[in-house]
Amino acid sequence: MRTLLLTRHAKSSWDHPEQRDFDRPLNARGERDAPAMAQRFARRGMPAPLLVSSTARRAWRTAQVFAATLGIPEADIVPVPNAYHADEDTLLDIVQALPDAAPNVMLFGHNPGISTFAHALCRATGEMATCHTVCLELDVERWADVGRACGRLLWEDFPKMG
Repeated sequence: MRTLLLTRHAKSSWDHPEQRDFDRPLNARGERDAPAMAQRFARRGMPAPLLVSSTARRAWRTAQVFAATLGIPEADIVPVPNAYHADEDTLLDIVQALPDAAPNVMLFGHNPGISTFAHALCRATGEMATCHTVCLELDVERWADVGRACGRLLWEDFPKMG
């Protein structure tokens, strides 16, 4: 069994339309929601996951907040440039390449790909809000064996739930 946590980045800023999409930071709500959601995750008492993130500023910042809350050094966050606006197939490739030594992984990404990927793994999921996490139990021994419909939704959480 493997546990995959899929987390959409916290709310980002659109204050500077000339700014490259990749470089958009979190807005005030995102900076408030990310620590709150990281704390809610920490209270679940799950083993610390391997953190894997898109390198886009808003996703990386969300991962940094989770790492700080969980006591994980920022240097241990695994950067995955191709997770930026990745589609379902690319996210599947990323997950299938994860190290088997890490049974629990949290992947930070973007919509619409992160939502469609979650739905492909577990039909019980829908559109993910910002800073939304779904926790999936995957019925596989190795990450390379992950495929569509192999997951079971254990729980989900997002800012407006609590």
